[in-house]
Amino acid sequence: MIWEDYMINRHTTVRGLAAAFAATTALAAVPAVAADLSGKTIEYVIPFSESGGSAAWANFYAPLLSDALEGNPTVVVRYRPGAGSTEGANWFQSNQNKDDGTLIFGTSGSTQFPYLLGDPRVRYEYKDWQVVLASGTGGVVYLPPELGEKFDGDFDDLKEEFFLYGSQGATTLDLVPLLAFKMLGLQVDPVFGVEGRGDGRLMFERGEANIDYQTTSAYLSNVQPLVDDGIAVPAFTWGALDDDGNIVRDPTFPDLPSFKEVCEATEGCETEGVAWDAWKAFFVSGFAAQKLVYLPGSASQDLVDTYTAAFDAVKAREDFKEISGETLGVYPQATGAAAQKANEAATTITPEAKQYVLDWLKEAYNVTLD
Repeated sequence: MIWEDYMINRHTTVRGLAAAFAATTALAAVPAVAADLSGKTIEYVIPFSESGGSAAWANFYAPLLSDALEGNPTVVVRYRPGAGSTEGANWFQSNQNKDDGTLIFGTSGSTQFPYLLGDPRVRYEYKDWQVVLASGTGGVVYLPPELGEKFDGDFDDLKEEFFLYGSQGATTLDLVPLLAFKMLGLQVDPVFGVEGRGDGRLMFERGEANIDYQTTSAYLSNVQPLVDDGIAVPAFTWGALDDDGNIVRDPTFPDLPSFKEVCEATEGCETEGVAWDAWKAFFVSGFAAQKLVYLPGSASQDLVDTYTAAFDAVKAREDFKEISGETLGVYPQATGAAAQKANEAATTITPEAKQYVLDWLKEAYNVTLD
C-alpha cells in the first residue's frame, strides 16, 4: 500500500502550504530560457466531463495559458472521464514519457480522495508528476428557512431533526460534508447517486433535501439568488487556511462562520483528535488545494519553469482579479514552491486518520475499498 511507509508531520505540511501560498510570486522559478512551444498544440487533459467545475476551471485557464506561453501554442482542453476520475489519472500515469511540453493534466479533490483512501482503482502516483499550479476553493452549507431559524451558530437545537442530503457518493468530495455532519451529531440520511452537486441543489429546491452545500462558484451563481428570495439560509463555510495552517473564515464569505467555529460551538464536536485530523486532511485535499496542474515526470526542468512562469504571468495580468472572480473566487492560485507544498498537503494523510475514515465508511455506509 502506498501509505505504509508514510512518515510526515501533517501539521508542518499544512502550515507550510498556507505560508507558501503567501509567498508564491517570490518563490516561483524563472527559466533562464523559456521553452519555445511555437506551432504546438497543448493537450490540457482533465479526468472529468465537460459539464463540471473542473471543466470551467480548465477552460478559464486554457486561453490565458496560450497567451502566456512562449510561442503562443494552442491549448485545447480534453476530457477523459470515468471511474470517478481515476481512469483519466491512470491514463496520465501511463504517459509519463511525454516530455515535449504538449501534455498537462488537471486533477481535483475527486482524484485526490481515491489516492488518499488507497482505492484499488488507483494506479497513479502523484510523486511521479511535476506540479505547476494549485488552485483553492471553498464551499457553503445552507438550510431551508424553517431550519435556518433554529441555527444560531451551533447545531445543538437541530440534532433531533432528520436531514436528507443529495450525495454523489461517500468517497467523493461529499466525504467532507458527510464527515462534518457526523462530527456535529446530525441525523443525515444521504441519498446517493446524484450525478453532481447541481443535482443536489435541485433536490433542495424541490424540497427533496433539507441540507446542502455548494462550492463557492456554484453557490454565488445558483444559491445566492435562493438566499435573496428567502428560500435558503446559509449556515457556515468550510473555511480557509491562514499563513499558519489554521482554519479561518472564508475570505469570500467573511460574515459566515467556518466549520471549525460551528464545531467548537456545538456540543460533542471536537476540533482536535483523529476525527478532526481526518476531516482537515480531506478538507485540504478537497478545497484548500483542490485543483492541481501537472506535467509528466519526464518533462525537463526548463519546461516546468516555463509553465510556472506562464501561470505567474497569467496571475500578474491587470485584469486577472476581475476575470477570475466568478470561476476562481479569491482563493490562492499557487505556483513554484507554493504549488509543491500544496501538492504535498493535498496528497498526504496520516495512517491513523486514513484508518479512521475507512472504518467510518464501512460502519456508516457499508463502503469498503477492497
